[in-house]
Amino acid sequence: MPAKIEDYALIGDCETAALVCKNGSIDWLCWPDFSSEACFAALLGSEENGYWKIAPTKGKWKTTRRYRPHTLVLETTFERPEGAFRLVDFMPVRQRTSHIVRIVEGIRGKIPVRMEMALRFDYGRTVPWVTHIKEGVRAIAGPNLAVLRASVPMHGENMKTVAEFAVRRGQRVTFSLAYGASHKPNPRKINTAQTLADCELRWRRWAHCLKYKGKYRDVIERSLITLRAMIFRPTGGVVSAVTTSLPEFIGGVRNWDYRCCWLRDTTFTLLALANGGYFDEAAAWQNWLLRALAGSPEQVQIMYGLKGERQLLEWEVGWLPGYENSRPVRVGNAAAGQLQLDIYGEMLDCFFHAQHSMGRHTEDDFRVLVQLMEQLEKIWQQPDEGIWETRGGAQQFTYSKMMAWVAFDRAVLMAEQLHYDAPIEKWKEIRDTIHNEICARAFNEEKNSFTQAYGSEQLDASMLLMPQVGFLPGSDPRVKGTVEAIERELMPAGLVMRYDTSKGEDGLPPGEGVFLACSFWMVSSLKAIGRVKDARALFERLLKLRNDLGLLSEEYDLEHKRMVGNFPQAFSHIALVNAAFDLADEPHTRHRAHRNSHPRQPRSQKASAA
Repeated sequence: MPAKIEDYALIGDCETAALVCKNGSIDWLCWPDFSSEACFAALLGSEENGYWKIAPTKGKWKTTRRYRPHTLVLETTFERPEGAFRLVDFMPVRQRTSHIVRIVEGIRGKIPVRMEMALRFDYGRTVPWVTHIKEGVRAIAGPNLAVLRASVPMHGENMKTVAEFAVRRGQRVTFSLAYGASHKPNPRKINTAQTLADCELRWRRWAHCLKYKGKYRDVIERSLITLRAMIFRPTGGVVSAVTTSLPEFIGGVRNWDYRCCWLRDTTFTLLALANGGYFDEAAAWQNWLLRALAGSPEQVQIMYGLKGERQLLEWEVGWLPGYENSRPVRVGNAAAGQLQLDIYGEMLDCFFHAQHSMGRHTEDDFRVLVQLMEQLEKIWQQPDEGIWETRGGAQQFTYSKMMAWVAFDRAVLMAEQLHYDAPIEKWKEIRDTIHNEICARAFNEEKNSFTQAYGSEQLDASMLLMPQVGFLPGSDPRVKGTVEAIERELMPAGLVMRYDTSKGEDGLPPGEGVFLACSFWMVSSLKAIGRVKDARALFERLLKLRNDLGLLSEEYDLEHKRMVGNFPQAFSHIALVNAAFDLADEPHTRHRAHRNSHPRQPRSQKASAA
């Protein structure tokens, strides 16, 4: 059986990331970037699909782990009566070459240790050609090159590279795995001790920039460090997760590739970064968005690649059995071709809050948004696939219409506040038409709640965002009724489902976990309707669902009490950060519902460490 999802830790170099299990095995790594083919894919198969393990050679041991304070440097301690050692894992923020560094440090006694590495390129299928070089081995498969250097002897064994050694107190054994192109010279050897010191310093400097000083500082810091590790440094794009096809239901088919950048995440991501004081990253994310949007407004997609790529063709990796036999394993995402009207509201809201949080706006940028609004004028009345990217056919989803309202609302506000030339009166008319239509057609009197779609009886957790985006205030009785209805029908054991997959037709078999981001939205909604004590209690409960390192997946399986879905999930961590800022209620914190304040002056920001 594979390890549980929560047994994994994240290390990364801000261009790709690896997942390290409690047992000392790296079971997932895509090289050279997040969306590349995996060379360690045991997470979705078995050891035959690639892994790199360092652990005691025999016997039982106790394992504890932590991140070094304010960093993404992982420490795993293996202990048993006769001794203990520490495994330090990290990826230095990439300069020219991507590296994984693993250091074994003796703590007490003498412990025999075994290192095993099986590189398998092409999502665990291709065995590389391995040759010995000075201080290590060189592995080549097609365009891929990996060089493993070590301070102890290594040898081949059953298509693996292995090393066996003993470590005493005070001793250190180092391993460094570097990636390169097979037609170029081998990556240079690095000084592992100096690289570790530099890596720690960079992360600590970055974490020190966090503005928030309140009760949840450590919680927010860990989530923001995780988020920073998922920002593709060359372009500023935020990958939604570092994995593909971790199931939303064990053994099910709801297995998707999340190694892309969703427009839906734009505003919440920008606010989480800007409220934390990370204006450079927030600005880079907005710049990524502008580049991705460039071109014909009729061709805007809901998601793009790390560099803004549009071709995200979905295919199945037939040779991988999937996590706990959850098939299929998918690469790419066909939802990229769906019509989802909510992305227009996300884009306009992102630029609106960038203007207010950072003073970032130009008339040229606004012209791009005007073209998008012209497109939205034509299509806002159409049915779409909605926020959850259902595959059961288009509907008149309430959330989609609400976000179309957000788009026109923010466009009007920006044009008025910045005095840009725009058809303001027409936009106001459409904005008000959408608002009236939603209130008339999406509110179910019997349930006393807004529903998933016009005329539907199904509830949807996305309605929790009504007060957050400023559509209606928390004091409105319809908002209060909606929150209470979702509590009744979509909160088994007190955590929030996106919607009831057993009742609606979304084109897939029913069954998934509770959605962690939605549960954090409930925190903010409870606060909005005045139930602050309940909001804090739910937030504290959600914090206990994080693993021992503070990481969250997409969903949580209530029956088996374990994480499900892709991991770590940016959307979950972003929702956590924004809920924490909502509860903090600090005067400088900006929320999405802040719609009529005047633009702030541009702020300076210390140079980013990562």
